[in-house]
Amino acid sequence: MRSFSSAALVAALLLSACGKQTPPAPPPKQVGVVTVQMQPVTLTTELPGRTSPFESSEVRPQVDGIITKRLFQEGEMVHAGQTLYQIDPAPYAAAAANARAALANAQANIASTSALAQRYGDLVKINAIAKQDYENAVAAANQAKANVAAQKAALQSAEINLHRTAIKAPISGRIGASTFTVGALVTAAQAQPLTTIQRLDPIYVDINQSSVDVLRLRKQLIAGQVSRSGEAARVGLTLEDGSDYGREGKFQFSDVTVAQDTGTVTLRAIFPNPQGLLLPGMYVRAHLIEGTQAQGILAPQQAVTRDEKGNPSAYVVGADNKLEIRVLTTSRAIGDKWLVTSGLKPGDRLVMDGAMMLQPGMPVQPVAWTPPPTPSKAAQAAGGE
Repeated sequence: MRSFSSAALVAALLLSACGKQTPPAPPPKQVGVVTVQMQPVTLTTELPGRTSPFESSEVRPQVDGIITKRLFQEGEMVHAGQTLYQIDPAPYAAAAANARAALANAQANIASTSALAQRYGDLVKINAIAKQDYENAVAAANQAKANVAAQKAALQSAEINLHRTAIKAPISGRIGASTFTVGALVTAAQAQPLTTIQRLDPIYVDINQSSVDVLRLRKQLIAGQVSRSGEAARVGLTLEDGSDYGREGKFQFSDVTVAQDTGTVTLRAIFPNPQGLLLPGMYVRAHLIEGTQAQGILAPQQAVTRDEKGNPSAYVVGADNKLEIRVLTTSRAIGDKWLVTSGLKPGDRLVMDGAMMLQPGMPVQPVAWTPPPTPSKAAQAAGGE
């Protein structure tokens, strides 16, 4: 009985062992990946800027007098040569008439003195008069000629002052408020302008760029890492409310001096402004296209994280389908991507999603990453359903 019991116990243990099988290993987790490729990259820098008028002129009187007329509406467009103010012309008209009469008198005097000098010239040849008398007559004739020239200049000056009583616009543009009214006494070259005219189409945008960034870009150009076309660099613009201006500008020039207080270099771009949307003094964000990097690697920002030291890093699927961690070096953000200068190479499979709770060295199953639908498309799909 004891032998039979032992045999039964052994048989029961064998049956129990056969019933417990080892569970299979779970399959590798799927991760979405994109393949890294070299591509030309347009280098764009976003910089703060202020708008300034293309032309600006402070209108001041050039003669003294009382304003009798104002011939414009404040805030309207005026054209070069258009009369803006009228100063009382009566005193200047009288001065011009006086100069005109003085010129006529001098011209009449020149005829008699020239004739006398000619007669004395004939008489001195036969010693009928003293030589001194002849020389005095010649001097008087020359003085009369000089007096005519002086009176002509005086008449021209008087006519210029008379013409200046009509104050005209020196440039075309939008005119501002008038600081003087009809009846006000104004003086030549006074400190306070009568009004200001500004030409706003086109309009300038003055941009401040760090001298460090300017130096870096110039080094890249010298090394051949960045190329520029022969045309003027194109510039985009974002307005104060965050909207895009919708028109491209052109880079004009870069200042040759670094501001010592800010360490920046002033750049200037010019933009068309036919609708007058841009006004002087507005704060804007300029997108300056610096050049093109022929061989660049762009990594989506979604795939890049930061390690405990703050360095950018990303997961890459290796040749054996195992996760690898790469420490990256990035130079700038371009849209929603980072421009990577080291840490990735063409052909690397960059993990976009699915790597949560995974560790380097773990096997994974890479699949092509599909970007999620935009909110607008998702809303349209929901509405259709």
